[in-house]
Amino acid sequence: MAAASVLTHPVTRFVARRLVYSAVVLLGVLVVVFALVHLVPGDPVRIALGTRYTPEAYEALRAASGLDQPIVSQFFGYLGSALTGDLGVSFRNGDPVTVALLERLPATLSLGFAGMVIALVIALPAGIYAALREGRVSDGIVRVTSQFGVSVPDFWLGILLIALFSTTLGWLPTSGYRPLFDDPGGWLRHIVLPALTVGVVAAAIMTRYVRSAVLEVAAMGYVRTARSKGLSPRVVTFRHTVRNALVPILTITGIQLATILGGVIVVEVVFAWPGLGRLVFNAVAARDYPLIQGAVLLIAALFLLINLLVDLLYAVVDPRIRLA
Repeated sequence: MAAASVLTHPVTRFVARRLVYSAVVLLGVLVVVFALVHLVPGDPVRIALGTRYTPEAYEALRAASGLDQPIVSQFFGYLGSALTGDLGVSFRNGDPVTVALLERLPATLSLGFAGMVIALVIALPAGIYAALREGRVSDGIVRVTSQFGVSVPDFWLGILLIALFSTTLGWLPTSGYRPLFDDPGGWLRHIVLPALTVGVVAAAIMTRYVRSAVLEVAAMGYVRTARSKGLSPRVVTFRHTVRNALVPILTITGIQLATILGGVIVVEVVFAWPGLGRLVFNAVAARDYPLIQGAVLLIAALFLLINLLVDLLYAVVDPRIRLA
């Protein structure tokens, strides 16, 4: 009975449906990426061999990678291997793609979550403050500053931070990475600048959404009723306004986190950060099909996982929302 009740629970059914949906989306992503990388000009086998090229080595690597097979056979062969966790081997160095991705994943996750923490620390108070002072000078300053932050290229901001905190002041290293559990102090010193670069740009975007969400809720009837009852401004702001604005804020937080994890290529290149973005950048330059396909598949899976977690958190922050 207990097992049956778990299976029929609304949350269980919701998660099951989302997992099926995610599997379909991942399959679609795989089809699109597989087609696109095969349409890119250039021979990946010839590029991978470089100066070691000989006709015999070329044919051997082409056969070992399955590129001598028809395109349909290549796809279904790759799909069958991917279902077992085998994403093939890199054309460049022969390493398993799954191992290469898992080695780079912690660096990208640490950068993404550190950047998101910085973005939330900046965006939440700034957006709430601007909304509460709508139309005043301070509101205009926040809006102009956030617009400037949205317009600033992240690579330019990264170079500016390096010039200030590394070259001029000498406080922080210009690039590199230290594993968190091996060297916490070194990890912290190396992650500050790239996390600031990612976090400040994300904060500029999120500040505008937070302000809009709070303003929308502040115009609701129940907020006006709370004010008319004589409740203190603090209670009205945090219990009735900000609390009910958490759903759209949670939505933009999930979107920004997924965007950061999948789109920090330029930041990772600027700071020589050994994450997924830099790995994809090098793989595209080398026409490393298996590595490109595996990286895009992993990034898509992370995006879908974050969306699933955000949907589940909706019911936590707003009990009126039911997962059915």
